Amino acid sequence: MRGSHYGDPGSPGCCRGVTQRDDPLVRASRCRAAPVAAALLVAALALGACGGAGSSAEPTTPKAPSPPTAQPGANTLVKTSIPATPTTRPTSTTQPPAAPPTSAPAVTTTTGPGSLPQTDVLPSSATAQFREEMEELWEGVQEDSPDAAAGAFFPEAAYVQLKAIPYPAADFVGRLFADYRLDLAAAHALLGPGAAAARLLHVSVPSDEAEWIPPGYCYNTIGYWHEPGARLVYEEGGQVRSFGIASLISWRGVWYVVHLGAVLRSSDVGVVDAPAVGPGVAGPAGGC
Repeated sequence: MRGSHYGDPGSPGCCRGVTQRDDPLVRASRCRAAPVAAALLVAALALGACGGAGSSAEPTTPKAPSPPTAQPGANTLVKTSIPATPTTRPTSTTQPPAAPPTSAPAVTTTTGPGSLPQTDVLPSSATAQFREEMEELWEGVQEDSPDAAAGAFFPEAAYVQLKAIPYPAADFVGRLFADYRLDLAAAHALLGPGAAAARLLHVSVPSDEAEWIPPGYCYNTIGYWHEPGARLVYEEGGQVRSFGIASLISWRGVWYVVHLGAVLRSSDVGVVDAPAVGPGVAGPAGGC
């Protein structure tokens, strides 16, 4: 009970002023110190009385022993798993909550293009690097493997620079890359038993739909190029099929997938963006 005292206030064993909210070590110290201090005070008064009226000696009041200091580990913090909006839940208010862990999947590193400054170069889908990225993406779809498709995904270090939100690294791991995993699994399920034999033909990127997103929009502190509605065109069982890439954005003149199946979703399920027989239709435009 908040504020209640231990023992009967009138009993010798009562430790006045000690509440259930006190630290156990502090309660023990105070309860041990109380009888000792009382005994010392009685002795001091007795000595003062023995000195007589003409004595110049003055009784001294002994100092109560200091409470013992808390041992290391007395207060610990328990962290919840990282949600979409990162939070921590400490078990004690005596210490400030720690920031959520910023560890990322093994696919990201502290070096590489994501750690370098952004540029305003418009990416091209005709480069060898982009083709390699899309081949890695396709391998991830075929094998339902986020690790295989990690090279096509927007770098974590770049996302940390880009986003004006609390704990961007935790958001990258707990939401952005987690959605990527779900969408890869959904695209793998779309291919079905013939996934291993399905062959990527090309990736259609409508360059005329690319738009520069300036700083200050979509919780971003840095500008970038945005490309909606690119499509993976593949052949499976002699039939040409396709599905979309919801959003590509640029970093240092290179396109990266930032949303595969959907930009927004109502639940934690994978999404395939506009699957179609044939090459399909690019778009829609817009977004960021």
